[in-house]
Amino acid sequence: MADNTLLEKVLSLQDKYKKLEAQLADPEVIADMKRFVQINKDYKQLQPIIQAGLEYKRITDELAQAKDILMNEKDDDLKEMARDEIANLEPKLPEMEQNIKLLLIPADPDDGKNAMVEIRGGTGGDEAAIFAGDLFRMYQHFAENRGWKLEVSDQAPGTAGGYKQIVFKLSSASEGVYGIMKYESGVHRVQRVPQTETQGRIQTSAASVAVFPEAGEFDIELNPADIRKDLFCASGPGGQGVNTTYSAVRLTHIPTGIVVQCQEERSQLKNLDRAMEELRSRVYNMEHQKYLDSIAAKRKTMVSTGDRSAKIRTYNYPQGRVTDHRIGWSMYNLPVFMDGNIQECIDQLQIAENAERLKEAGEE
Repeated sequence: MADNTLLEKVLSLQDKYKKLEAQLADPEVIADMKRFVQINKDYKQLQPIIQAGLEYKRITDELAQAKDILMNEKDDDLKEMARDEIANLEPKLPEMEQNIKLLLIPADPDDGKNAMVEIRGGTGGDEAAIFAGDLFRMYQHFAENRGWKLEVSDQAPGTAGGYKQIVFKLSSASEGVYGIMKYESGVHRVQRVPQTETQGRIQTSAASVAVFPEAGEFDIELNPADIRKDLFCASGPGGQGVNTTYSAVRLTHIPTGIVVQCQEERSQLKNLDRAMEELRSRVYNMEHQKYLDSIAAKRKTMVSTGDRSAKIRTYNYPQGRVTDHRIGWSMYNLPVFMDGNIQECIDQLQIAENAERLKEAGEE
């Protein structure tokens, strides 16, 4: 049986959708780039809801016609065809209704953005830096598998390998990266015999991962007077330019105290662009964090939506096991997971979050 209330909710959005579509063709709107970007964003957010609603209406209309034939038609062949149609269409409705309910719940407004990622070695000294390097390679392989672009903006190598800190951007032209990667925010813990351990004892170390949405130039406006720019010689990759030219850029946002730097490019201008990109995203993230905090209490199993200092996952090398503590999910093939095959874990986290979002909607 069709859920008419659900259908009415979707179809009530059609007028808004058509108005947005008309505005996107309006020369005045096109001339105002900031307004055009916002309208286009709203339009794209409504698109899957409208499409799902129209498909649901088509299925329910066909089902109603088939039931009408079964009740009123005398021809046995037509009635048999109607029974087959009903048997085929009715099982589709519950899944379609569940999908529409999820689409109607406002998602994280930044899910469709690219992502900035920062990995820092935590407790554990050299081993923590080595583990941070392992996590970076894991995300690097994951990005390659999905066809994403990865750009490193800053890195501080560890003395025994890996990274004390590494900052990079993940981008895609076809899908929202932040909506997938946001589940990785938190403390990742590793249990193994470190390369630096001579006695063969298992040690617990940790690295923190911070994932935040990339802010576009229309998402936030930074006053140039609030930014201090410092130039220095690059100390990392860069060939003959290392330590000889002032190509590295450090930016300090005076009102917030946020400091970013980029030295990965030989060109000072390219480093400045990347540093500005990261600075915008970090300042924007301060506002975004307020949104995350507002929903953290409702979604207690989703550590990624609130406390980024909380332990979210353990990588146990002796047992070959990885465990995500938010949902109690485990996988006993750690080498495969560390090779970038983390999609199954993210899928389970998304399923858990969707269940919580549906519960939220039911309580309101």
